[in-house]
Amino acid sequence: MKTPRDEKHETATGTLKKQALDMKLEVVVIPVSDVDRAKSFYIGLGWRLDGDFVVGDTFRGVQFTPPGSPASIHFGTGVTTAEPGSASGLYLVVSDIEAARAELIGHGAEVSEAFHRTGPGKPAVKGRDPERRSYSSFATFKDPDGNEWLLQEITTRFPGRIDTTTYASGADLVAALRRASEAHGEHEKRNGGQRDENWPDWYAEYMVAEQAGKELPL
Repeated sequence: MKTPRDEKHETATGTLKKQALDMKLEVVVIPVSDVDRAKSFYIGLGWRLDGDFVVGDTFRGVQFTPPGSPASIHFGTGVTTAEPGSASGLYLVVSDIEAARAELIGHGAEVSEAFHRTGPGKPAVKGRDPERRSYSSFATFKDPDGNEWLLQEITTRFPGRIDTTTYASGADLVAALRRASEAHGEHEKRNGGQRDENWPDWYAEYMVAEQAGKELPL
């Protein structure tokens, strides 16, 4: 016969089992044929060089981190047996596809024109998504070996995709504040044009809901 203490223990144990251990993506390995050439390319993009580790003649590992990214890339000698240039579908999330294109082109990268898809699996259509929908606009570029990177414009995450409100850069935060400001202006109009003294609270609610993909405040 179970006692209240036994039931409490089972409940606590079940709760612990349901709590998944964090597994955060840390590094993506890309294959290159010329380490120094690849290193110069990614330095030229403005990515942060975290380390260049050489062990004799058989191993060299280079790590770079894109601006604002929690994950990094590795390449080098003795790092992977994959064919140089075979990496593709490497996503880089940006808040403004055209601004990202301009910045990369300014750093010497050859970036494709922006294109969009009307839905998952749909064919590519020339130009940025006219409705500026998140996850819909793209552009691509390659490193000297042909490893392909895909830029994807995201301004609002899918529900449940994030559990905290964070911004990868000052530019992303500014863009979010501007969107909140425009929405708040409409909010004040609906309330007879009266100034909302609690606008900081409204901004915070809007920005958190937007990033979490939840219903926006009215």
